[in-house]
Amino acid sequence: MWMSRFARVSLPVLQRSTSALSGPVLRAAPRTEAAAGRLRGTLPSVQVCGQHTLRSASVPSGRQSVRHAQALKKERMVQVDWEDGGHSLYPFAWLRDNCQCPMCTLQSAQARKLLMSNVDVNTGVDSVDVTGDNKVSIVWPDKHTSVFDPEWLKKRCFSPAAREALQEELFYNERHHWDSKLRIPTADFEEVLRDDRAALDWLLALRRVGMVYMKGAPVEKGQVVRLAQRIGYLRLTFYGPTFQVEDKQMANNVAYTTGTLSAHTDYPAMTSPPGVQVLHCIRQAAEGGESVMVDGFHVAQKLRTEDPEAFRTLASLRIDFTDIGTDYCDFSLQAKKHIIEVDDDGRLEKIHLNNATRDSVLDIPLEQVQPFYRALRALTDIANRPESMVTYKMDPGDVVIFDNWRVLHGRMSYVSKPGAFRHLEGAYLDWDEVMSRLRILHASVHKDA
Repeated sequence: MWMSRFARVSLPVLQRSTSALSGPVLRAAPRTEAAAGRLRGTLPSVQVCGQHTLRSASVPSGRQSVRHAQALKKERMVQVDWEDGGHSLYPFAWLRDNCQCPMCTLQSAQARKLLMSNVDVNTGVDSVDVTGDNKVSIVWPDKHTSVFDPEWLKKRCFSPAAREALQEELFYNERHHWDSKLRIPTADFEEVLRDDRAALDWLLALRRVGMVYMKGAPVEKGQVVRLAQRIGYLRLTFYGPTFQVEDKQMANNVAYTTGTLSAHTDYPAMTSPPGVQVLHCIRQAAEGGESVMVDGFHVAQKLRTEDPEAFRTLASLRIDFTDIGTDYCDFSLQAKKHIIEVDDDGRLEKIHLNNATRDSVLDIPLEQVQPFYRALRALTDIANRPESMVTYKMDPGDVVIFDNWRVLHGRMSYVSKPGAFRHLEGAYLDWDEVMSRLRILHASVHKDA
């Protein structure tokens, strides 16, 4: 499996190594101003509290050679035996549905032209052969012929290991959980904008760790737009294409006050909350205003271990969130979310936690109200533990980008003074755009590998 420069340099540190190399694109953010000079040029140092890895299998790379191919008519599958050992099985219906010939597939768009209404899902085969150029050729009962490249087939093998590896290649599912020991992976703003390798490392760190700190952005509005354009485009919300986090009169959001913000995710009141958030510091308060980050997956996993019943409660009950007001336009949002969202296998997918926009409407059975509050308080207490939180203070020109489906963010209260009004500019993107750019950058950077 490929491994990016970030992955190569960070993996030893993720395993708690103290060794260091010089000059990586991504560095570790200093934990204090005094440490800034000492840590310039050091590796990203991520203290991992738990890893969900897929290293047990790899996607086939290089030239694949077919030794033999045959139809197993009773099982309704084609068996392909590989020169390097082992075999793969492919159902007849899947092979016919995925014929790669120009009649069945528009290669310029990699899109299927064959209509499902024209697919015989109970089809047999007339013959299976290995061609002179080592491709698998199948002749169907209607005399249509499908020819498959061995690399294409091997990559789509139905074995559990191959499926898992391909999903990792497509979606970068591996996550590195962290706590207060995290030294935030850090990138140079301008380097990310101009260099594909730096941008790839940046997005890989965002995907794996959930947040990246950036230094060196110009101290003026519009930089979150430049960064978003490096990926694709911004997510428009009811707070506008971008939003200004400042102390505002008649604030329509608790973020637009000077008070403390508890660790939260943004926009659970939307059916599909933005996947990624960017914040750029333009001016910082003279007193207070420190930022707080918490790995929501880490604290949810802690809850699952320490209080399984509370975890089940938050993963099973759908809670109401609301957001009503006027900004970019009038809005009245209402949505139901699991505070802890898991997939069918129990793997963590998203966290939806926002104390400010959690609705007073609580559409759950009466007997579940007290268990819900007990579970919510248990999760909150874990998130508020000092060992769960990473705290830092942004300087003008600093940018932080983080996974809004995973990372909880908050802020200490601050004091506004003349000439020292805290001002952050923020923006959102969706994971679809980020993952699209990550795949494109990977293909570009590794095209000659």
